[in-house]
Parts: sequence; structure tokens; C-alpha cells
Amino acid sequence: MRLVFMGTPDFARASLDALVGAGHEIAAVYSQPPRPAGRGQKPRPSAVAARAGALGIEVRTPVSLRDPAEQAAFVALGAEAAVVAAYGLILPRPILAAPARGCLNVHASLLPRWRGAAPIQRAILAGDAETGVAIMQMEAGLDTGPVLLAEPVAIGPEETAGALHDRLAALGARLIVDALARLDDLPPVPQPAEGVTYAAKIDKAEARVDWTRPAAEVDRLIRALSPAPGAWCEIGAERVRLLRSRPAEGQGAPGEALDDALTIACGDGAVRILEVQRAGRGPTDAAAFLRGFPVPGGTALA
Repeated sequence: MRLVFMGTPDFARASLDALVGAGHEIAAVYSQPPRPAGRGQKPRPSAVAARAGALGIEVRTPVSLRDPAEQAAFVALGAEAAVVAAYGLILPRPILAAPARGCLNVHASLLPRWRGAAPIQRAILAGDAETGVAIMQMEAGLDTGPVLLAEPVAIGPEETAGALHDRLAALGARLIVDALARLDDLPPVPQPAEGVTYAAKIDKAEARVDWTRPAAEVDRLIRALSPAPGAWCEIGAERVRLLRSRPAEGQGAPGEALDDALTIACGDGAVRILEVQRAGRGPTDAAAFLRGFPVPGGTALA
């Protein structure tokens, strides 16, 4: 099938690779424009744009798709379908209507739960037992279109957003190839009106750990924001990112270290911190961190 692929981050790259591997013709790849990154803040292409370039596929990075000239250029590609995965731009009606067989979205949740920008993080934050991937026919509303395929996966009790992201990216890649192969035989199933939730983009203000919250909530925050933007707290004068944790036994003043191994009291119960990252350094397990940065029992984390 002649396709246009529209995606930006790592999550979408797996689907692009799968479509190429399945023999589809990718007429062009649309991605977000390069963003400043790294110490030098030089513009860097997105993960999808870089991969498409390596594959020799034309890459287009418009700031918006509302310009009639951009829409005409999209129509001129003559795509049978468009595949969209975490693209980051709203598709106007002329774009949605251009491909003969529509626009299909690879979405990292079981719609209608967690429509929107951050479904992986929000599922963990909410304590969901499962999530999944839905292949949806796109329409003008935000993730409101009928679902063609969906497959659930369990969320592990210690799973981070990063680990879940990788599993869902691989699942989405498999499902979109399957959906295109069976497109004539998959009836679009309208999303139910009940159970709709919205996965708002993660705000940096959410990332600071509030130790007065119950241990289960603190643990979910740490896992949901790992690896980025990373939940954080202050230990002494240093800001430290917390990347992995698990609930633990213990009680104390919220934020109090209950032992010398980073078991920290919460408003109810405690969490054991398993992986951390100091400013300007790479992630490290708690034992290695404590060898160079002791946190004795009784230390107050803020």
C-alpha cells in the first residue's frame, strides 16, 4: 500500500520500521520540526525523521498543516492511507479526507480510556492494572474515532513508563501491520460514551515528590515519570531524580529515611528507592548511589 507516515518520537519509530519491513511504500514521512537538544542546543531531528532519513524516505517537517499549500502538497502524494503515531500536530479535515482509505492512528491506550497526549504515564499514575494499543480510524475529534483493532497488556507492579513504552511501541508496530493487511475485513467499532478519560500532557510541576501522599501514589509517580521528566526530590541541597521504586514496610514522618538503604516514609507507608540520578550524571542503582552519597536513617528528604 502507498502510505504517508506521520510520527515524531521513539514510540512511532517502531511502527515506521514495521511498515517498511512489511513492504509498504512510504511516499513521505511527516514529523515535528527539529528541536534544540544537547549541551549545544543545536537543532536535532526527531527520532522518526532521523530514521526516515536513514531509510532514504522524504521527510517533511511543517510547523502546521493548516496552510492550503501544505494541504495541497499532502494530497499530491496520492497516498492510499496515512498512518499516524504520536505525531503531535492536529490533522485538519482536508488532511483527514485526502487518503482514499483514511488515516489510521496507533494509540497507546485502550480507547476511550486515556485519549490525548500522555496515555502511558497517566495509566501508571492512575494505578491501572492494564493498558494496551488501539488502532483507530481518525476523525476530527481528539482520539474519538472508531477502533479497528485493540490488544490489552498488563502493567507490571514495578514497571516504569519507559519499559511500558517500549512494549507498547512494539505492540503498536505489530498491530498496524496487521490492521493494514486486514483493512477490508475489520469493522470499525465506535467508542463507547462511557469510560472516557483524558491523558493530559505531564506538567513539570507534577514531578516533585510530595512525601505526604500515600506510598502507593508516590511509587506510581516515580514509575510514571521515569525516565522523563523524572520525579524528583531534594536530599540536602541537591536535587535528585528518582527513577525506580517499590512500596515498602515502615512508618515515619513524611520524607524521613527509615534506614540507610533509601527506604523513605510517606504519608501512609513507605517506598524503597531502587534507582536514582544526580544532576549531570547518569542513572545508577541505589546501592551505587549511596556509596558516594550516604543517606543515613533519619535524613529528611524534601
